[in-house]
Amino acid sequence: MPLHQGHQTPDERPMSVNPFYGETNPVSGMIEAPPKHRLPDGPLPPTTALQIVHDELMLDGNSRLNLATFVTTWMEPQAGILMAECRDKNMIDKDEYPRTAELERRCVAMLADLWNAPDPSAAVGCSTTGSSEACMLAGMALKRRWAQRNADRYPGARPNLIMGVNVQVCWEKFCNFWEVEARQIPMEGDRFHLDPEAAAELCDENTIGVVGILGSTFDGSYEPIQELCAALDRLQERTGLDIPVHVDGASGAMVAPFIDEDLVWDFRLPRVSSINTSGHKYGLVYPGVGWALWRTAAELPEELVFRVNYLGGDMPTFALNFSRPGAQVVAQYYTFLRLGRTGYRAVQQTTREVARALAERVDCLGDFRLITRGDELPVFAFTTAPEVTAYDVFDVSRRMRESGWLLPAYTFPENREDLSVLRVVCRNGFTSDLADLFIEDLTRLLPELRLQPHPMTHDKGAATSFHH
Repeated sequence: MPLHQGHQTPDERPMSVNPFYGETNPVSGMIEAPPKHRLPDGPLPPTTALQIVHDELMLDGNSRLNLATFVTTWMEPQAGILMAECRDKNMIDKDEYPRTAELERRCVAMLADLWNAPDPSAAVGCSTTGSSEACMLAGMALKRRWAQRNADRYPGARPNLIMGVNVQVCWEKFCNFWEVEARQIPMEGDRFHLDPEAAAELCDENTIGVVGILGSTFDGSYEPIQELCAALDRLQERTGLDIPVHVDGASGAMVAPFIDEDLVWDFRLPRVSSINTSGHKYGLVYPGVGWALWRTAAELPEELVFRVNYLGGDMPTFALNFSRPGAQVVAQYYTFLRLGRTGYRAVQQTTREVARALAERVDCLGDFRLITRGDELPVFAFTTAPEVTAYDVFDVSRRMRESGWLLPAYTFPENREDLSVLRVVCRNGFTSDLADLFIEDLTRLLPELRLQPHPMTHDKGAATSFHH
């Protein structure tokens, strides 16, 4: 989560309180307005506290119109009921809440089967607060296995991890926190993710693994996991280096199994040792829940698993976090039970169809050039056409916000910093009707944007609230 400092400048202005926030008599119910940056001296009536917080939150963006986030913004009310029933259950306390723990175990088993583990009963896994924590756990397992194999050289040797420059920032955090060298493969031309042969060339005896992304956040494209494994197979034949692959399937691991069934990316590839996903992305659950799975127990070193005697029970755990509510895990099980394979297929296929149709309509406007078309993740990226000089993608993002749309604009990383794009993430709940409204608002803006003398955004770093 973001780090925040205390209030930097003196501001003793209290929050205003409407007299009607009080009790039945608005005059007798008036109270002293509470301060903003220190605890009030005394309590407030619950209705007053509720209204103060509610009013401030009205200024947040509408999550359903947030086209930047991959995170689920709509669930059925029945799921909300279950989450409310479980928000006071501490997920870590499996002895006190054994049925919640059982639902977590069933979700792991379902994912092992979905991702084609050779023996789903032998696969091991856990829930996390999201895919970022799951990536950290997978990276820790890769590093520890490498250290065990190289006990004669470590800690003298410095481990490294191979990845594309397009990885989510959690992988850079992992390398920083756990002192692993991040070897990143730059983008080149129209290749916006990892190149398998380039990944193999970067490997050496200190490589703990290679990360493949099933669904890049930059443009929604899948990295070629099967080709990556084949390149590492050839590397092993030449050098003897046996490099494992972790698949960061934060989004795609809950899309590809249902609508790209012929795509081989998962445990069917013997080199894939672990996979993570976000239950709160295309797993269709409110934040925050993620999942990390290993092919077998051998891929997860036992020394990383803590067995805690907690409230009377012996409990194996592998997590960076400890206490957290069981609500999201229960919601994940509800969604698996509610939809099944056929239901997930229908939801993800519909979402992809919305993305592809909207991408085509953006393309037909004539002012834009598509980078991707929403035919892998239900996500597409586009930039302005070469002949468009009056405005840029940052102007479009800023102006679309006036209609409530949070449409991210950003520049690609090293080697393609010349390319700035807009990206649309289509999620369950972003219907074809909402897509119609989006294209109408975008079309309405174009005549005004075309009349600009030049792009109006001077500080591109501050032009959008979205940053990779």
